[in-house]
Amino acid sequence: MNHNKVDQYRRQFLAQATAVAGVSLASGVILNTVHAKPADQAASSKNRWGILIDANKCGTGCNKCVSACHEEHGVPTLGKPATDAQWIRKVKLTDKQTGHVQSIPMMCQHCANPPCVDVCPTNASMKRADGVVLVDKHACIGCRYCMMACPYNARSFVHEKTTEQKYPRGKGTVESCTLCVRRIDDPNGPYDPACVEACNAEGHRAMWFGDLKDPNSEISGRLKQYGGEQIRSDLGLNTGIRYQNLT
Repeated sequence: MNHNKVDQYRRQFLAQATAVAGVSLASGVILNTVHAKPADQAASSKNRWGILIDANKCGTGCNKCVSACHEEHGVPTLGKPATDAQWIRKVKLTDKQTGHVQSIPMMCQHCANPPCVDVCPTNASMKRADGVVLVDKHACIGCRYCMMACPYNARSFVHEKTTEQKYPRGKGTVESCTLCVRRIDDPNGPYDPACVEACNAEGHRAMWFGDLKDPNSEISGRLKQYGGEQIRSDLGLNTGIRYQNLT
């Protein structure tokens, strides 16, 4: 992508969007900052957080990772598939030759080269130094360009007024998986994201979280021993979410 053109577009878009940005959030919605770490404790490029998923161990019909994610972040299921937010969802893979069916979780892939960040006109879509891709709710104007740019359909637009939110959410903004960034940034952490924790508690042990840059981490060890795949590796996005034993 031509970054000069992107920067030029951002300036033009911002000039047009200034007048409407103030109404992008529902009246009365107050959001906390998206950055989990204090300003004097910036995320470090020494880490690259990611998740490894073993498709053979992921239970078909099991949605514990989805329900745990939604409970963790206060994302309700309203029974409206076309508009319900999905930070993580289960997708079915079918081998057309053999008929073998697998079910895997799909979420923001936390790309090293995220297209959602490239197209965002307000810099609301951003990537931390440790590889976590986030949305700054204060800067998001709900244009949804990032949703169109994401090849994984991993971002959702908040259509409904938010209530009892546990983390920054707001009507008229875009959101997606954050790798449970507040667990990563916990002074006593990092702790496993809610999806990984729930999968382990269920006994599937299909998900591993850790530092991809640490050769001694369990996730790095498993990738070295068994390998791993990226969804749409042809795009060269260098995803932080890796899969094993895909059909």
